[in-house]
Amino acid sequence: MMISLVLILPIIFCIVLYFLKNKTMNNILIIAYSFLHMLINIFYFVNPNLLGNNQYFALSSSNYIFYLILSVIFLATAIYNSGYLKILNNKFDNKKMTHYSIMILFFVLSMTGGILSNNLGLAWIFIEGTTLATAYLIYFNKTKHSIEAAWKYVFICSIGIALAFVGIILLTIATGSVNSLNYSELLRNAHSFNHFWLNVSFVFILFGIGTKMGLAPVHFWLPDAHAEAPSPISALLSATLLNCAFLIILNVYKIMMVADCVHFAKIMLLTMGFLSLFVTSVFLFHTTNYKRMLAYSSIENMGILAIATALGGVAYIALIIHLIGHSLIKASFFLTSGNVLELFETKRIKSIKALGSVDKNTSWLWIVSFLGICAFPPSMLFVSEFLIVKTMLVEKNYILCALFLFLLTVILYGMSKVVIKMIYGTGNEEKLSKAKANLSKITISMYAPQMVLLVLAFVFGLYMPEFLEQIIKVTIAG
Repeated sequence: MMISLVLILPIIFCIVLYFLKNKTMNNILIIAYSFLHMLINIFYFVNPNLLGNNQYFALSSSNYIFYLILSVIFLATAIYNSGYLKILNNKFDNKKMTHYSIMILFFVLSMTGGILSNNLGLAWIFIEGTTLATAYLIYFNKTKHSIEAAWKYVFICSIGIALAFVGIILLTIATGSVNSLNYSELLRNAHSFNHFWLNVSFVFILFGIGTKMGLAPVHFWLPDAHAEAPSPISALLSATLLNCAFLIILNVYKIMMVADCVHFAKIMLLTMGFLSLFVTSVFLFHTTNYKRMLAYSSIENMGILAIATALGGVAYIALIIHLIGHSLIKASFFLTSGNVLELFETKRIKSIKALGSVDKNTSWLWIVSFLGICAFPPSMLFVSEFLIVKTMLVEKNYILCALFLFLLTVILYGMSKVVIKMIYGTGNEEKLSKAKANLSKITISMYAPQMVLLVLAFVFGLYMPEFLEQIIKVTIAG
């Protein structure tokens, strides 16, 4: 019942918003859906049987952490968005604001369906749904760059989705007489699959869904889309959408493990993982847009997740910790970038100086988000990256370990140089006066969500609560 409700209710909300076209109702229904989304987690803790799982959608040990992350980030984003909407409401009419809110609901619905899907084909459909929803949201500001980013996003992701579809067809060839795309059926019969066709299908699915995940070399849409989308949408894109795509890759990877084709899959994941780190380390030094900088950081962290998956063992613990930590911190980083944009009215790095003298709250959020994403202790990412390095050393992968640490150091240097200049540089007096005048736009709801997310990311780096430790163990077992 609850599973059906979380999938059906946003459709009803979208219909209501379409006919009402009321700015206040836009905010109310987005927040209402975010609380309902979180309520499912409470039901899961009380009794999973209350959710009404079925053959198509279910919340289980395998996907629960992904759903929990989506709920937390969506709730934080919805609260931030309530303040952000007040700014947008002064710029746009009821019709455009209604379309914005409808697409947010449709976007979260698509991600929810993709996470809860028991069927690979159904998950593919929902991932395609995220493309349709976010294309409008990326294009929302209707600038030259946003139109270009939206077209690039649709074009590249459509090719990726098409490749994934070919991969699914090849998977059905590999399955032989097993006429099902249900994950349980595929895992149950994976030992009998044709290895050649299974390996070929994994290549297509990894490159296809890897496009949505933002893995290099199929990442090209991500910097533009994240840079041009409204900040709440950038937070959802980076902290939740990439995770949804990663879950599909993980589910197919499990099939490869059972079918005894895991060695080939590991090579593919390691290659794309390290290539993602390399791309980030190179392009980070050439970006002039701080939101693009954050986007490249997302590519880096997706690469780290791919590497952790391939390493296995203790790195599986690192994988889940990194997944949680990156989502919390990157959502905070992107939401805070929205504050910076509203203050200085530009995304150009060189145009922003002395942020600390304009808005101390935003500057501290910016600094702490940077420290968290660059794995300074006690960030959760420090724990995860430490475990990944440990796994490499234990398995005597010394060259990989050295390359991993070198690329992370280069990325750290590139980001720290930008952040320090933005916080402590000497700015133009006229620009600073204008930024201080814009400070009245920023409400408490545009600070509080980031504070909570960062506190969670650093506290969990120091102390892992028993319930979270149990979730991680169950997820790895699943």
